[in-house]
Amino acid sequence: MIQKHTVDVLILGMGAAAELAAIYAYDANPELKILIATKAVKGKGGCSRMVQGGFNVVLDPGDSHEKHLMDTLKGGQYINDQTLALTLVEQATPTVKELETVSGCFFDRRDDGHIHQKAFAGQCFDRTVHKGDLTGIEIISRTTEQVIKRRIPVLEETRAVELLLDETGKIVTGALLFNMRTGTFVVVEAAATLVATGGGPTQYRFHAPGPEKSADGIAMLYRAGASMRDMEMIQFHPTGLIIPGSVVAGALLEEGLRGAGAHLYNGAGERYMKKYAPDVEERATRDVVSRSAYMEMMAGRACPEGGVHIDAAHLGAEFVLKNFPGMAERCKQFNYDLARGRVPVSPSAHFFMGGATIDKDCHASLHKLFVSGEDAGGVHGSNRLGGNGICESCVYGRQAGISLAKFLSSKENRNIVKTASGLVESMIERLSMPFNTKGGRNPIENRKEIQEINWLKVGVVRNKTDLEDAYQSFKNMRQTVAEATVTGSLAYNMLYTIYLDTLNMLDVSLMSSLSALQRDETRGAHTRQDFPDQRDDYGLFNTFLWKGDDGLPQFEKRDVVFNIKSLEECQKFKKK
Repeated sequence: MIQKHTVDVLILGMGAAAELAAIYAYDANPELKILIATKAVKGKGGCSRMVQGGFNVVLDPGDSHEKHLMDTLKGGQYINDQTLALTLVEQATPTVKELETVSGCFFDRRDDGHIHQKAFAGQCFDRTVHKGDLTGIEIISRTTEQVIKRRIPVLEETRAVELLLDETGKIVTGALLFNMRTGTFVVVEAAATLVATGGGPTQYRFHAPGPEKSADGIAMLYRAGASMRDMEMIQFHPTGLIIPGSVVAGALLEEGLRGAGAHLYNGAGERYMKKYAPDVEERATRDVVSRSAYMEMMAGRACPEGGVHIDAAHLGAEFVLKNFPGMAERCKQFNYDLARGRVPVSPSAHFFMGGATIDKDCHASLHKLFVSGEDAGGVHGSNRLGGNGICESCVYGRQAGISLAKFLSSKENRNIVKTASGLVESMIERLSMPFNTKGGRNPIENRKEIQEINWLKVGVVRNKTDLEDAYQSFKNMRQTVAEATVTGSLAYNMLYTIYLDTLNMLDVSLMSSLSALQRDETRGAHTRQDFPDQRDDYGLFNTFLWKGDDGLPQFEKRDVVFNIKSLEECQKFKKK
């Protein structure tokens, strides 16, 4: 029997974007019937709580929204949606203040009592608010408390599997969920649906997010027919821990460590960033530092563990342990001493700059559909600055909550639209296929193959031949992945969970490899070995995708819109 719910607002995900959306929608109208569905349990899953570094925001009189905007556009190599970027920097200021006054967060202070802000790479001003190096835990702990305080119901360990549509295919009517505890499907009809599941590029061998993050929201949005953008732009964090044989390989040593002055060394003991970014060295943006590490590794100058070394010992053990206790403890668990020695690291897939096409109020291309956080694209352009990630989640979670309440203030918008006849039944039949397939491949093998293809051919450095091979491989895998074999019951079946993950990972891989093929230049996180230069003369554009009738992505290039800052203004802006 299928469980059914009818609500005003369905929120998919329970990270910072999702929780703040719920809080602000409720506070704007407590009569709204809001339901949250999360793949994890309250306060324990997702990427937001894993944020170590901090939240970029303009608070100091010497800083300005103009400077933060220009840093963000410069970091994104000019292809950001400038309206989204401006909204980010302007709304970050009230958002961080309300994180303290509304949600109860308490960030680190200076001796004079003002909020402390530290240096992060790629910025002209020290503007990163933090709680030690465990900022995400502080934010999620407090926002989860506020969700509970407002008695907003949460379906835990209940993952979204598909968005529901009306007969026209243009209106989102809710979502089909899967309760992993009971092994049952759940239908939620909603007047408005927010997708805020968080991205998580775990389709790579080395990845920073936990294995439960499989780009579910991005894949569901694509399959529902939403407009997607900039899917070639996948950020590799330069300093993911090398932990041989461990599933947590790729866990991050965050930006603040390099911002504080940590050094990077190759296997020959050379500080190689002096060669690649002589003006800023280790404080270069993530795309530059990741690419530089990869080049050293490929040139045969890797450290014995296979990556490069990060060294903070010269900062003093007391300083490191005081300012980066979480990172130091994480290293200690794997017999590395961050405070006194060198630690092996490697670029790790970290963040999607691409995602659904949205406006500043989080409206997506389908009616009654809202998207925020990492599931949305456009804010960061081709590269995200450290500290702008949790900033985006919080700012656009707040934006989404306010927007949802405003949207549902209309009686017409609050009406429930009927889901297309037979759609739910056909979805459940398709998703039950692995239990009826004999002799299919194990989903774990499919996941590993997807991760290896992406790492080797759609990774830090790319070329046309590899990208064409990868895209064709992913096309060929569609049937193999869909017709994998799963045994046992539906309840608490981790193999079935992996099966659902691989469906999403494959769709995202198709989008990313096709988009990467269309950009014949190096820009931000997208590095082409066969086109090593950034080509502003080539014409600045964004890539847009949508699902074709055959289920494969259709592609279009659109010129970047310079509606706030011209290209010339962006290029003239200088960092310190």
